[in-house]
Amino acid sequence: MSKNGQPDVTDIPYQSSAGAPPGIEVLDFPGLAARAASHSVDPYSPSRAAFHEVLTVRTGSLRYSLDFTEHQLNEGHWLWARPRQIHQYRSDLTAAEGVVILFQPGFLGAATAQAADADRPPPQALLVPESAARDRLQRVLELLESEYREFAGLPLDVHIQVLGHLLATLLLHLAHLQGSQGGGQVGNDVFHRFRDAVERDYARSHRVEDYARELRYSVRTLTRATIAATGSGAKRFIDDRVLLEAKRLLVHTDLSAAAIGERLGFPSATVFTKFFRQRVGRTPTAFRARELGTWT
Repeated sequence: MSKNGQPDVTDIPYQSSAGAPPGIEVLDFPGLAARAASHSVDPYSPSRAAFHEVLTVRTGSLRYSLDFTEHQLNEGHWLWARPRQIHQYRSDLTAAEGVVILFQPGFLGAATAQAADADRPPPQALLVPESAARDRLQRVLELLESEYREFAGLPLDVHIQVLGHLLATLLLHLAHLQGSQGGGQVGNDVFHRFRDAVERDYARSHRVEDYARELRYSVRTLTRATIAATGSGAKRFIDDRVLLEAKRLLVHTDLSAAAIGERLGFPSATVFTKFFRQRVGRTPTAFRARELGTWT
């Protein structure tokens, strides 16, 4: 519950389906639709899951919104949605063929989670592998699918360990691909520290100078590291994070625009509205109405 007495954003918890091993499910698109229906979840409405969702398209195409960014997934494309991101299927799940992997954060070992940078969404969500990488990913995925479908006479705990190793292999390849397509984000320690500080304090400070002082870097160093990782500067990175949270709160809570602005550290509702309009092209109220289908 927020300080204003309004409900906060609600997560969709991970619930294992009947017969599935604990912590992971590997589904085709019709299977995902059936799973959503069994858990009373509408995949075509915005939702905020408390688990990872990795998907790839084998044939056809699929439109998918992740944190209010629209993605068109075509054959061979991959996308990895992290926990607490806002996602929504924008086209019929039966219009394409592909695979979705759902897994709880704790399913990965700590070393894999760190190496794959699994705890933070990267700047580049949609992954378009080249031919060799695409074939490699598909081989690993096929092994994961086969192991998921067939226990092969293994005890359950051993079966889960095998699934974990195969999933780790897949995610490490995806993380490497994200790093290469995102301008070298993986291994950029300065950016990682800055990103974590922004995630912690974006509602407290919107100034690069404050983060530079806290982290003991110059503004120039933070800006160069952020450009290398994301393609844009440090100030833009802070503003994008603030804007994302504003959108999340507008769509998933009943907080007024003024209350959201206050929560995000703006000195007044007018300043928040000006910030939002400059970056989105409409007021917070108009954005909420459009996203919730009440736009007239």
